[in-house]
Amino acid sequence: MNPFQGLKIWGMILLFVVSCKKAIKEEVALKGTKPNIILIMADDQGWGDLSSSGNNNLNTPNIDAIGQNGVSFVNFFVQPVCSPTRAELLTGRHFPRLGVYETSSGGERMNLGETTLADIFKEAGYKTAAYGKWHNGMQPPYHPNARGFDDYYGFASGHWGNYFSPMLEHNGEIVQGTGYLADDLTDHSIEFMEKNQKNPFLLYLPFNTPHSPMQVPDAYWNRFTDKELIQKYQGPEPENENFTRSALAMVENIDYNVGRVMAKLKQLHLEENTIVIYLSDNGPNGWRYNGGMRGKKGSTDEGGVRTPFFVQWKNTLPKGKIVTPIATALDILPTLSHLAGIEVRTERPIDGMDLSPLLFENDPTWKDRLIFNHWNGNTSVRNQNYRLDAQDRLYDMENDHGQMRDISAEYPQLTDSLKTAKAFWLSAVMPIEKDDRPFTLGDPDFEFTQLPARDAVPHGNIARSNRFPNDTYFTNWISTDDFVTWDVLVLADGEFEVQLYYACAPSDVGTTLSLSHGRSRMTAKVTQANDAPLKGMENDRDPRMESYIKDFKPMTLGKIALKKGRASLTLKAMTIAGEAAPEFRLLLFKRLR
Repeated sequence: MNPFQGLKIWGMILLFVVSCKKAIKEEVALKGTKPNIILIMADDQGWGDLSSSGNNNLNTPNIDAIGQNGVSFVNFFVQPVCSPTRAELLTGRHFPRLGVYETSSGGERMNLGETTLADIFKEAGYKTAAYGKWHNGMQPPYHPNARGFDDYYGFASGHWGNYFSPMLEHNGEIVQGTGYLADDLTDHSIEFMEKNQKNPFLLYLPFNTPHSPMQVPDAYWNRFTDKELIQKYQGPEPENENFTRSALAMVENIDYNVGRVMAKLKQLHLEENTIVIYLSDNGPNGWRYNGGMRGKKGSTDEGGVRTPFFVQWKNTLPKGKIVTPIATALDILPTLSHLAGIEVRTERPIDGMDLSPLLFENDPTWKDRLIFNHWNGNTSVRNQNYRLDAQDRLYDMENDHGQMRDISAEYPQLTDSLKTAKAFWLSAVMPIEKDDRPFTLGDPDFEFTQLPARDAVPHGNIARSNRFPNDTYFTNWISTDDFVTWDVLVLADGEFEVQLYYACAPSDVGTTLSLSHGRSRMTAKVTQANDAPLKGMENDRDPRMESYIKDFKPMTLGKIALKKGRASLTLKAMTIAGEAAPEFRLLLFKRLR
């Protein structure tokens, strides 16, 4: 072949590639100017918790089908725990930049002024909804309704204490859930799809499972009760096989619900104009099969941060395509915005990359990149082939997923460059360990504000029901010297009706409570018992770490006028009629004017 023939062939290939890209853009335009988006995320599901990952302990045909009918990323990474991953997914920005440093007590909140995926799509004319575990701020303007979501149903804090008809919220108002929580969230998602089938919509469905407590309906648990596990955890740490069975049963329930969502898309004839994404928020919440990788939830090693990532857009994206370049949750916002033809307008720089070339092109031009994983003072760096772990050990991730052999001495130049990159990233994003942000109350654009025990500080004898605060309540309130405080910023003057969610033995009825903020004060007497027993253990398939719960009853304390400004909100018992003041779960403020 002479050089001119070669150039001619390459020219034909280039013309073919350009024509394909043009055809794809035209096909996208013909399908509708605004594709729907469904973003599904599991909670604490590991990469290995799918049958498509080689796990023969369970069956996940509906989740697997999203990858089989679309594009699968085999090297996709999130952060080691819940709140950081969710924050990065929603903003496309590294989570330390956002003020996220914890998973409770206010440290899970994204800074105000950040632009979310929902903000962007809502401005572009989309109907937006989130159903499930939010975990990026409870009080407006941190609440999902203030972050671009028209409709929100679920729980805004982290772990929850009961998955069967629990106390939840709908757009800030306390409501009672219906049935098993993952099923309930899916019901709301389907209703939203039906209601908005003629409008472009963005549906964010962050399931609460398989996060503990390990609760799942009998129909799923019965398939695993005596099941012999084929794939098991490979490391020296002991695997709790009962916990593993519980988690896998919960994942099969997720698969059932993913199937319901996909079936509804077909029924509504929306499948060809809907982009569906499936992923998890971190590694597995226990030592179990995870493809031989080292680490689990909370770890910055491969097993703690690698997740399945499937993208389906029927008849637009390739079917069954496998993508090997590394990618991250930061990329979801810029990618979806590009696919929907929406310009991202934000004052803050986006850290993620648009994955469209990897989705559409067979041999895309794609620059090398680094992905950083950080948690609890540990930071690791991943490039396409290697990971530098938190102790600056280097591993070949193509051939050593278990991170068994440190090769840093063999590749000193690469090791030094990744160490330098890690130090530069840390100096750029500046992770924090605590901050001074108060809890907000009375945003004038929103009717309800919740102040749970989770966000309060107990004083005196008062004890928290569990060391993991997110679903806790206060007990052992035995003295009038005991009290509870919140560091609160009232955002605007107003009058509020206040409800107390409490439990109280008949012998303790008569306690007088005082609530104050600055010069504002109100008092109320507890006049009815709510002798609610502890619950949750009856549905647990494996012993829990979290607090058990009670059916806390609302009591209207009265009305209080609050002035704009920052001060301690204090709940105090002026008198205690019996042995103790009520056990306390949360305060609900309703703006009246």
